[in-house]
Amino acid sequence: MQAARIRIGTRGSPLALAQAHEVRDRLAKAHGLSEDAISITIIKTTGDRVTDRPLSDIGGKGLFTKEIEDALFAREIDIAVHSMKDMQTELPDGLALGAVLPREDPRDAFISLKHANISALPTGAIVGTSSLRRKSQVLSIRPDLSVIDFRGNVETRLRKLKDGIAEATFLAVAGLNRLGLSDRITAIVPSADMLPAAAQGAIGLEIRTGDKEAEAFVAPLNDVNSQRAVTAERAFLARLEGSCRTPIAAHATIDGEQLSFRGQVLSLDGQQKYDVSRSGAANASRDIGLAAADEVLSKADPALLVRSSA
Repeated sequence: MQAARIRIGTRGSPLALAQAHEVRDRLAKAHGLSEDAISITIIKTTGDRVTDRPLSDIGGKGLFTKEIEDALFAREIDIAVHSMKDMQTELPDGLALGAVLPREDPRDAFISLKHANISALPTGAIVGTSSLRRKSQVLSIRPDLSVIDFRGNVETRLRKLKDGIAEATFLAVAGLNRLGLSDRITAIVPSADMLPAAAQGAIGLEIRTGDKEAEAFVAPLNDVNSQRAVTAERAFLARLEGSCRTPIAAHATIDGEQLSFRGQVLSLDGQQKYDVSRSGAANASRDIGLAAADEVLSKADPALLVRSSA
């Protein structure tokens, strides 16, 4: 792959650009290239264009990836950089996941200008989030709270908090860390209380299937443990046919050659949930995720599954 032709495709949000620049810097270092040998192309996606409706109302996975993938197919870019929690569990034919970067902190951050944590929120307090998973989990912990749709970048959400539109919101710790905004975190929510979205905190590099040059180029950036963990989580999500309309959470950790997995499915109101845990060899990560999903499908209340996938 000639240095002058290395083109990275990304969304234009501050976080997406921070991730693309991280990828560029890592690639330049891995291959001894100057940073200007790798260009960054900003591509606007459906999820970026439609900001006046909840994500669940305008479609499932792919809202923040389709146009970037189209650019890959059209050979307008060579590598696509994605937040892996935005990626479809089944990639389009002709595209493949070339590498997964070392994962950042996958947990959720509680952010409020007035209150220290979820427990400190007063009865009936308004919490803003665009994530059905977070909404369901918040209502599972505090059914007395009112949850409203709350979209926008970090600064937009903080402004909404200041304007009193909501008293608290949630963002991914990973995104805040990558933006240098970890000081905005009021409290990190333990995974035991709020299990993360599948692949939260992970950056994925998507390439064209059969593009050996791109495959070799991104290979040095792949972190095996991160790849295995998100493989288990995405397999769980795929088996349950999770989308932006399905409150599903999943998180895997690896210790040596052992993988530990926890998954969760919730009703939209958070009042029903099913937790599942599995462990096994890290190199069997996909099978562990699938087995966990099969346990949910065989043992969970059928009414819960019907409501969650509606």
